Amino acid sequence: MTLDRLKIGDRAIIIGVRGRGILRHRLLDMGLTPRTIVFMRNVAPMGDPIEIALRGYTLTLRKEEARNIDIEVIYG
Repeated sequence: MTLDRLKIGDRAIIIGVRGRGILRHRLLDMGLTPRTIVFMRNVAPMGDPIEIALRGYTLTLRKEEARNIDIEVIYG
C-alpha cells in the first residue's frame, strides 16, 4: 500500500521510498525514511494535498509524491 491511500486517523510504518533522483532525495530529507511511523492527520477538501504527522512535526505532501512511499498500516 502507498501513503496516498492511508485514511484520516490511521497510522502506518514506512517500508520503502521509491522514485529517482531529486524526488527521492527530497522525500528522504523530509524524514520519510524506512521504519518511520506516520499518522494521517487531514486531507484537503478536494483530496490533495494530504497532511501527515511524523517525528514530532506535520508535513503536507501532494498525493503524487505520497504514491512513492510504501507503507504498512498499523492496526490497534
